[in-house]
Amino acid sequence: MTSQPRSLFVTLALAVFLLFSLAGLGFYWILAHSSLPLLAGGVERAPITTAFIPKQSSVVLSLLVNPDRLESFAQLVVDPQRRRRTHREIRELEQSLLAKTGLEYEREVQPWLGEEMTLAVTDLDYDHQANNGIQPGYLLVVHSKDPQLSREFLQLAYARASIAGTSDLVYDTYQGVNLTYQRPRQPTSNSNLLASAVVGDYVLFANHPRVLRQSLASLQAPGLKLDDSPAFQAALQSLDSPRIALLYANFPVLSAWLSQQAKPETPALDQTLTLSLALRAQGLVAKTALTGVTAPPQALPALTQPVSTLSLIPNRSGLMASGHNLQALWQQIQTGLAPQSPLQQTLERLVDNLQNPLGLDLAQDIFAWVQGDYSLMLLPGQKNARFDWAFVAERLANTPVEEAFAHLDNLAHEQGYETTTLPVREQSVRAWTKLTANAINQVTTLEAQVRGAYLLQDERVIFATSLEALSQVLQPEKEALINSETFLKAISALPTENQGYVYIDWPASETFLAKQFPFLRVVELSLKPLFNNLRSLTLASEGQTENVRKTTAYFNLGVQ
Repeated sequence: MTSQPRSLFVTLALAVFLLFSLAGLGFYWILAHSSLPLLAGGVERAPITTAFIPKQSSVVLSLLVNPDRLESFAQLVVDPQRRRRTHREIRELEQSLLAKTGLEYEREVQPWLGEEMTLAVTDLDYDHQANNGIQPGYLLVVHSKDPQLSREFLQLAYARASIAGTSDLVYDTYQGVNLTYQRPRQPTSNSNLLASAVVGDYVLFANHPRVLRQSLASLQAPGLKLDDSPAFQAALQSLDSPRIALLYANFPVLSAWLSQQAKPETPALDQTLTLSLALRAQGLVAKTALTGVTAPPQALPALTQPVSTLSLIPNRSGLMASGHNLQALWQQIQTGLAPQSPLQQTLERLVDNLQNPLGLDLAQDIFAWVQGDYSLMLLPGQKNARFDWAFVAERLANTPVEEAFAHLDNLAHEQGYETTTLPVREQSVRAWTKLTANAINQVTTLEAQVRGAYLLQDERVIFATSLEALSQVLQPEKEALINSETFLKAISALPTENQGYVYIDWPASETFLAKQFPFLRVVELSLKPLFNNLRSLTLASEGQTENVRKTTAYFNLGVQ
């Protein structure tokens, strides 16, 4: 069974990162590479292909520049010795994406591919028939710089399918647009019919002609396309900087799609996230806008410089979160999301899973007295065999710090630990210890296990999962993360005014994060060129304006 004190620190660590991440509420979808015209970050125009996307779509991803321009940019900004590897990685990515299509990118797609493409999940169940299961609708809209070449490409693709003899070609029209699709000669109850259409300079692909018809109906009828969504337009107005890509997610519908449901559980809930991705010579900057926030803006301060507790974070820290007034941050998240929101429900489940086994009330036992600056950090343990957490908080007058730690002492005592005073770097530290007997070669020895330690100073509070971690926090300030050139570069791409930082040194924390979140391994394999070059990820919450909450993330891809 996990020991009480150590579980407490893991609980606090996960809770703080959970709160900070949900305050920004970012899904950080990543595109890995970038042409000289893109040095400003991308293009300033709004996407055009979203006019073909129905408003009720669950997730939409738009690339706003030609992929070849992205590769040119990558070759321009990377070190000369890395250019060959970058070119190889991009080609490998292209081949993996087209592996099951039988297409050759350079010969068949590249000659006509234009400046924009959008992929969307447009419908949870396009035929709405219960006897054949859930059939999501998928739509790809591609801009063509040479419509004649793109038509020839479609003819060639369908000719191959016809020669294979597994399907028949069907030609149809809808609202004046010609549709072409493959109908399997031996259809099943859930057969997808690859369909396509050409509308001006745009080529549409879908997994069923019904998905194409829905798209064309949305295009021509007012109020049905994504561009007509007030939430989408509000997000675009708040994300007005140059970009190379956009990601849009409708949370209730996205939750239903991920759960393979035909309808969202909360259809009346209007909560969306829009992400704008921009290029930097050193990496990528992602800005997110969450709409549908139900509460008025809370009075969290706009910080213009790093918080005071950052000076105590060792340079060895692989993962860190810092900000001001954790109590107010918790209140903002609690009141800022509708109770029916999938995000709010996820938050409540995670917090309950963290605090219930320990008999804690995080809001009362921890958050209530953290009203000043705070920093949470992940540190390598002894010989890097494990990781330790440490937490530093500014101690303000009239906050119940003594009472809070007396309560934590009682929790430790209930688990069989004693509270002992020990010297660490000339400071008197209180530690939770337990004596255990070890038998080696028929000789029994006593060993003191330290499961947590804390130091209550006049100005601040420090506690950690080990004496070693606490000792690292008490190191000289010249060895602090805030004095690291790497960290200063990581926050240079973020807005000057923010509500704090989350910083992840990817090489140092990859093992820990992959263990905690197994799905990261799948993401790594899918975006291998990115993770091969990722050095750090930094996030900053910018707070809320009207009903839009904003966050910025910076991906350092190792370009120094």
